[in-house]
Amino acid sequence: MLTCYAFSFYPKTIKVSWLRDGQEITSGVTSTEELPDGDWYYQIHSNLEYQPRSGEKISCRVEHASLKEPLITDWDPSMPESERNQLAIGASGLILGLVLSLAGFIYYKRKARGRILVPTH
Repeated sequence: MLTCYAFSFYPKTIKVSWLRDGQEITSGVTSTEELPDGDWYYQIHSNLEYQPRSGEKISCRVEHASLKEPLITDWDPSMPESERNQLAIGASGLILGLVLSLAGFIYYKRKARGRILVPTH
């Protein structure tokens, strides 16, 4: 899933589209409405469900009244090492959290099994 963000723009009207080798893509694209930032500006998010193919060029194109010509940003499949490390750390933290939660739940269930609850008035 690729995501293209446009933010801090005014006026509200904007067009965000995806290109594959210079041709507009319409399938697999989802976008939010123009969302207010709360400071008179807007933002929009567009997603592309994408199956990579060797040698093709994927781009996000933004057209807005504040731009003299469309702004086109090409997707670079080689993720910087810092982003790969952040992803690895985040995934490791999630897995560790799940393992600890599961261990705590099992411990709680074993302790609770030996107790007898007596109602009090």
